[in-house]
Amino acid sequence: MGNKGDKLTDISTSTALGLVKKLSLIGEITSKKMFGGHGIFHKTKMFGMVDSKGKIFLKTDNSIKHHYEQIDASKHSRMPYYEVPESILNNQDELKLWAERSISILK
Repeated sequence: MGNKGDKLTDISTSTALGLVKKLSLIGEITSKKMFGGHGIFHKTKMFGMVDSKGKIFLKTDNSIKHHYEQIDASKHSRMPYYEVPESILNNQDELKLWAERSISILK
């Protein structure tokens, strides 16, 4: 997601659609337009986001954020989301694992 008032971009839309497709094996993964980007949901709970530039972020908490900090991943402003590195995005199994970690912390 971007900032309030950001315009939705084609790159955000295509990235969100691609991410939903890649994570389809998890089941019940959807996206929703939000603030110039997309929220990525498992069932009804948001665990990821795509910003207006097409960058993908996954939700973290203290139990999993060390995976992102170890590789110096960028944090999304004040929100508990970190950018997913290209090496993970390009590996289907790793991407699924990282998404499942984020889903597991949803309350």
